[in-house]
Amino acid sequence: MLEFEHQFWAKGCRRIAGVDEVGRGPLAGPVVAAAVVFARDYIEKKRGDLFASLTDSKQLSENQRNHFFALLTQSPEVEIGIGFGNATEIDKINILSATHVTMGRALSGLCSPPDHAIVDGRPVAGLPCPSTAVIKGDARSLSVAAASVIAKVVRDQWMLELDRWRPEYGFGRHKGYGTPAHIQALLKYGPTEHHRRSFRPVREIENLRNRKELFCPEL
Repeated sequence: MLEFEHQFWAKGCRRIAGVDEVGRGPLAGPVVAAAVVFARDYIEKKRGDLFASLTDSKQLSENQRNHFFALLTQSPEVEIGIGFGNATEIDKINILSATHVTMGRALSGLCSPPDHAIVDGRPVAGLPCPSTAVIKGDARSLSVAAASVIAKVVRDQWMLELDRWRPEYGFGRHKGYGTPAHIQALLKYGPTEHHRRSFRPVREIENLRNRKELFCPEL
């Protein structure tokens, strides 16, 4: 899980950031990216102890994610940057572009620019430092795995807070994904400002409700 980090350390790069995002698929809520930089001595000593089971956040339980989130955010040997892209921005520039912008924000949120970034997935242009894309990087690099956990927990926390404000949509359960319960809530209440109107299900439901209001004003 440190193969890629070692490659760049060997090239003289001191600060290596892992970058990952979460939230590209949901119908509501932000896309969130995280950048994580481990102190080299720290992660080489602790990888077989504290972080032996750290991997792609999708492969971890909620309790495991919260455990690693606490370890990462409380350690002075771990530097973290977070980036957000809200629904309005996603609708304006599309989800892929918003994801790339959000990754750049996460890297810019670090104390200083990293020497190199390991990015999960496909290449991303316009980042504030040199980068290398690694397919399934969140399962192959500890730095990227850490970023995936940070991004996932931060987004889940954001959606839980939104659920307290708009409980009728069930955001705390589905986190904005297009579950049957979420679709039913959209049909009943309509989209909020946190819904992505450029996404087909939201757009179609909003159009349907507008037509019903046109012909059935009492709706």
